[in-house]
Amino acid sequence: MKKRIALISTGGTIEKTYDELSGLLHNQVSVLDIMLASLELRGVEVRRVQLMNKDSLEMTPEDHALIAETAESMARASDGVVVVHGTDRLQHSGEALVAMFGTPRTPVVFTGAMRPYQLRSTDALQNLTEALLAVQLLPPGVYVAMHNQVLAFPGVVKDRQAGTFTKA
Repeated sequence: MKKRIALISTGGTIEKTYDELSGLLHNQVSVLDIMLASLELRGVEVRRVQLMNKDSLEMTPEDHALIAETAESMARASDGVVVVHGTDRLQHSGEALVAMFGTPRTPVVFTGAMRPYQLRSTDALQNLTEALLAVQLLPPGVYVAMHNQVLAFPGVVKDRQAGTFTKA
């Protein structure tokens, strides 16, 4: 029986693409389908939910609440939830989920990337793969999975010096 995983995309660095006209990276189109197509996902049925496509620095408290509400709802309807999120404000959405709903029925795993998928040197595919595996193995709770580690909320913070997440 396949595990039903909801994949909620919110934007962030992982999904940024290069705009040749401006010479800048933007959140304009999602690259998650390309990333998923490159993975062998035996025994997993991924349901994509494109919630928003924002740089997390532009997210409002209402955005964090919407992400938390959507993740909690999808946790009730699936075997696990992966939330692809910008790393600058990922901790705010994770903390909002815990504060608003406590422990969800199934694991909810946040992930993102410090460098966009489109760059040659990126952590995007590794982090997505780790999150997809972690969501199948973890007990119910709210987590971040990146850079070969899984941390449980509450108390997860971005360590800008180390370029990863740690516990406060």
